[in-house]
Amino acid sequence: MKIALMDSGTGLLAAAAAVRRLRPDADLVISSDPDGMPWGPRPPHDIAAHALAVARAAAAHRPDALIVACNTASVHALPALRAELEPGLPVIGTVPAIKPAAATGGPVAIWATPATTGSPYQRDLIEQFASGVEVTGVPCPGLADAVETADEAAIDAAVAAAAARTPRDVRTVVLGCTHYELVAERIRAALQQPGAPALVLLGSAEAVAAQALRRIGADPAPSAAPTGTVTVLLSGRPGRLPEAALAYDEGRLLSGAAQAGEPARH
Repeated sequence: MKIALMDSGTGLLAAAAAVRRLRPDADLVISSDPDGMPWGPRPPHDIAAHALAVARAAAAHRPDALIVACNTASVHALPALRAELEPGLPVIGTVPAIKPAAATGGPVAIWATPATTGSPYQRDLIEQFASGVEVTGVPCPGLADAVETADEAAIDAAVAAAAARTPRDVRTVVLGCTHYELVAERIRAALQQPGAPALVLLGSAEAVAAQALRRIGADPAPSAAPTGTVTVLLSGRPGRLPEAALAYDEGRLLSGAAQAGEPARH
């Protein structure tokens, strides 16, 4: 079994680690675009072009499924990716967890990039799944970039700034960018009010990992032997996990099997 994941950068680590935990025996192909990132400021047609290039590089390794582990690419490139790759290669997009967040009753905050906050895409999801629930969109300028480079001071500053824009009575927070899941506990620490019920943070990594397995008819097997390999592609070139990835638990989980695009060594 082989599952590919794509993103502009290290935001895919959360979903890759989730797949790894569900199926330690699955081979992973991690395809990112350091030459072209960040994708967020690019116009939609340019995002789609970069996403297609990264997806083609991954598809050349003949995976059983491709996870688009990027909210920006899922918004702007998912139709193009599916048109080119399906039905031969199932493509699983990433959608912010607004529906399960609304089921908690709110109040809900959606942390996302400035481009996504207030976008028609996010407004449509709120109208579709969270009508009648108090929802606050919280733009998080600089947070994804800080996570990408593992800049500790910049992460703390961006999280603090976003926390200051988040209503104090919020009980559920949607992490609307895959990068944010790598610093979820820092976000929790910044938002948790003393004496209040435990804050609920909802990302997408676990859901997309489970969906990828369902699409290929595979069951979770978390106790399987950790024989899966990790192949790393950097703008189409074989490479290694970036040093910044090792700042996160998810990156360290994958690093033992990622050997410059070669099979894991045990």
